[in-house]
Order: sequence, then C-alpha cells, then structure tokens
Amino acid sequence: MAKSHIALKVNGKTVEALVEPRTLLIHFLREQLNLTGPHIGCDTSHCGACTVDLDGKSVKSCTLFAVQADGGELMTIEGVANADGTLHAIQEGFREMHGLQCGFCTPGMITRAYRLLQENKSPTEQEIRMGISGNLCRCTGYQNIVKAIQFAADKINGAMKEAAE
Repeated sequence: MAKSHIALKVNGKTVEALVEPRTLLIHFLREQLNLTGPHIGCDTSHCGACTVDLDGKSVKSCTLFAVQADGGELMTIEGVANADGTLHAIQEGFREMHGLQCGFCTPGMITRAYRLLQENKSPTEQEIRMGISGNLCRCTGYQNIVKAIQFAADKINGAMKEAAE
C-alpha cells in the first residue's frame, strides 16, 4: 500500500513521517513516535483511554487516521507537563487528590481534563462530570477525579484547597 507523507506538531515538536492511509492515529503515536501514554482501551471509541488534544479539541485517537492529523498540532499526555518539566496543575491535582487507581484511564483523563480547563476555567462539579463523560474509569468511582480537576482549577485560578486525606 502506498504511504502518505504527513507533517504535524506533536507536543511542540515538528514531526514528519510516512504512514499508510489506514493507520489510526493511536497506532502512529504508539508505534512510530513511541508515545505510549495514550492507551488502546476498547477499540470502539467508548472508553477515552486514547484521548489526545488535536488543534484545541479533545479527540479519541482510535477514531482518526494519522493522515487526518496532517498539518495539525497535537498534544499527548507526554506534552502536558510544564516546559520546565514540573507537573501541570491538572497532573498535580491527580497526584494530590488521589485521582487514579490502576492508572489505565489516567493519560486520557488528564488530557481531557486539561482541555476542559482550557474551555472552562471554573467548572462546577456537574460541568466536570459532563466534561469527562466520554472517558471511562473502572476503578475510582470518579469522586477523586472530580476533586483533582477542581484542585487544578483552583490552583490555576489562585484559590488552593487542601489535599485529599
């Protein structure tokens, strides 16, 4: 099969590659770029483990072909941290508020939460729950994930809360 040339920005770096037109974005990220943060969960786009940020929108990378990202700007969990290597507020929130258990959903959940906080700087609990509804977690019951996102929103807005106990 003939390969297509694509060029895009991934986590701030320009990437060029040859891909088969049928290559899913998740497979391109994991197999060609060795970015294994986005996970392959359900293969049906229901779980959100593969969530990445493409051109300012949360997308499930198992539903897009790599060629559809050509010319785009993409961020994976590997690109969420601050430029100096410190944790972004959302990553810190997940750590401080115990927003993960097994961790399988965490990269997609954090990437979606990052975009949610770009869309809404001060979401209510209901808005958070609606905002992450496309990302499933089988372990946590979501309560601490919601607290983690609230923690990050408070930190970004300068109103900190105490860590979970």
